[in-house]
Amino acid sequence: MRKTTALIAAFGILASLTACAGGAGSNGCDPLVSSGDASSAVSAPGDFGTAPTVDFPVPLRTKTTQSSAIIAGKGAPIQDGQPVIVDVTVLNGADGSVLQKTSYAKSGGSVITIGKSSLPAVSKGLQCATVGSRVAIVGSPKDSHGGQASTGLAKDDAVVYVIDVKSAFPARADGADQLPINGLPAVVLAPNGAPGITLPHTTPPKDFSATLLKKGDGAKVANGDFVIIKDTGINWADNSVFTSSWKTGQASAIGVGASSVVAGLSKGLIGQRVGSQVLIVVPPKLATSDGSDTSATVPTGATLVYVVDILGVAK
Repeated sequence: MRKTTALIAAFGILASLTACAGGAGSNGCDPLVSSGDASSAVSAPGDFGTAPTVDFPVPLRTKTTQSSAIIAGKGAPIQDGQPVIVDVTVLNGADGSVLQKTSYAKSGGSVITIGKSSLPAVSKGLQCATVGSRVAIVGSPKDSHGGQASTGLAKDDAVVYVIDVKSAFPARADGADQLPINGLPAVVLAPNGAPGITLPHTTPPKDFSATLLKKGDGAKVANGDFVIIKDTGINWADNSVFTSSWKTGQASAIGVGASSVVAGLSKGLIGQRVGSQVLIVVPPKLATSDGSDTSATVPTGATLVYVVDILGVAK
């Protein structure tokens, strides 16, 4: 079974190729951080997609986050708001010890969204990288762990991230707009794609519905797929937002049909195509999960409304 998870750690997510003189950017993209002495000092030999043996002089310190391409991938540069799947090895710049790494399994990896993120060193350092790249990022203490001491790190320690960019997805649904349907919640999109949802002044519906707002033409979502989405969820009873990728800045990878996922959310995604945006109304009987997904606090016994951008299926 495919498995794509978010890498969770207090310090963040998480070259004998010599790191390139330039940053991770290419093709006219304007990177948020540049290459420097620290990131250029990182070597990580090995094939893309396999766990590298990372080497750099210790202690490796920097006051600013730096990023250098070790292996240059091909394709369009990754821009703000795009989710990516990566494999990553994370090391303490002070002594070279490995703090965390992903499995480097063919179907594994971690999801991070470029731009606004709880992992600023990585999200900034990957902007303008391309799929197929191996990137060395040396994160400043502030960008990596807030300049606070944590497990395995002193407050002044830089963090080294060696990242293989396995795949990238659009920042928002790009399907064809569909006509709205009377009686359903109205959705208006902000310039960045974030949905604003206005509920009709009626009692919550008793029936489930899934309505296309944008019709994509990508692969169909099947039960058991791991799907990359951005979503907003509100409680019909009080119009409160209980989950929003647009506020957190992070896309999600969810297992469609998994017990941890709200049953009505899975039902609304099955059979939809990548690139679509779907309005899903979930009655209380389908607004259930086993509670193991803690990415959102789902109201109990409520009618839920989701607007979901289907960005891709993790392979």
